[in-house]
Amino acid sequence: MLKTALKPRWIAGLVFAIVISGVFVLLSQWQFGRSTQPEAPVSTGTEESKPLTAVLQPGDFFHGSVADQMVTAKGAYDPDKQVLVPGRLYDGATGYWVVSAFSVQDAPVLNGAGASPQTWIPVARGWVADPDEAGAPPSGTIELTGRLLPSEAPLPNTAPEPGRATAVSVAELINAWEISSYPGFVAATSEITGGSDVSPAAVSSELKPLRIGPQPPAQQVNWLNLFYSVEWIVFAGFALFIWWRMVKDDYRRDLEDELDDEHDADADVEPPPAEPRAGTPENSSPSEQKVQP
Repeated sequence: MLKTALKPRWIAGLVFAIVISGVFVLLSQWQFGRSTQPEAPVSTGTEESKPLTAVLQPGDFFHGSVADQMVTAKGAYDPDKQVLVPGRLYDGATGYWVVSAFSVQDAPVLNGAGASPQTWIPVARGWVADPDEAGAPPSGTIELTGRLLPSEAPLPNTAPEPGRATAVSVAELINAWEISSYPGFVAATSEITGGSDVSPAAVSSELKPLRIGPQPPAQQVNWLNLFYSVEWIVFAGFALFIWWRMVKDDYRRDLEDELDDEHDADADVEPPPAEPRAGTPENSSPSEQKVQP
């Protein structure tokens, strides 16, 4: 069969089949790339800073449409309301997030038992490797800018040490600080007081800026494009199979032609004359060969 496959026409056919299969594989990759596309973000203006009081209300649910929104707020930190959240990474090193309570000016005040006279929001101010180097938050009136993020879930069955928190969890922090809070937290990017930016991004210190960017949108799978991707792979294999099948059929035809030629050659050979039986005259007629009494 190898001899048949090496015929010029079948070598050319193999090259053509490989080219066709390559095109099908490229089409499969294209369809696969289209099968996983990011969902369209709910909001396209998250990088445009908006007032916190206009974006989110205390006591309300944290809606997904406001996640990652850059917000601004004016207020002040309470140095007595600050915790460290362990297990946070920064350039491959493990350390702590420094989270402080920020009193928001002009924020709605909640009513009811346990509500505080002011409304607060946790602010993740930066990252430190050594908890002793966290330092106190800046004093005075602060013009805060940062990214609004949903509350994290606290670690179950874990009691934090004093001055620690298991996560940036609003539910955990309001119990520790005994305050009313927004249902989310802010990752600070700038903290301006007296016209100067005193945030870790502007001031060199052991407190490193978080630099949390917008989260990538969720991926969705387009099953139709995924099916087309698999289908093109099948077509690529089928093109090579067709070439192999045609070579095999040509090989069988060659075998049949050889067998036919051998049969015709055997039929053209005359059979040898029959030898006379012993005791019978070569030229005697049948009547002469009858036994006389």
